[in-house]
Amino acid sequence: MLRSSLKKIINEKKVTHRDIDARTGLSSHTITRARNHLIIGYRMSTLLNIAQALGVKVKDLFSE
Repeated sequence: MLRSSLKKIINEKKVTHRDIDARTGLSSHTITRARNHLIIGYRMSTLLNIAQALGVKVKDLFSE
């Protein structure tokens, strides 16, 4: 099962939710859901937006 690696990436990059919100234009609710839950079910455009804001690849947002 794939799980979100977003929490780990956020901690490693030392960015805040506000930073990500500002960089992506996404709601803090969307970022929180992606950070704390399974990231499956998100649009590819949303995942790409988050990945670009963090300077990572979309595949890096997931772990097994």
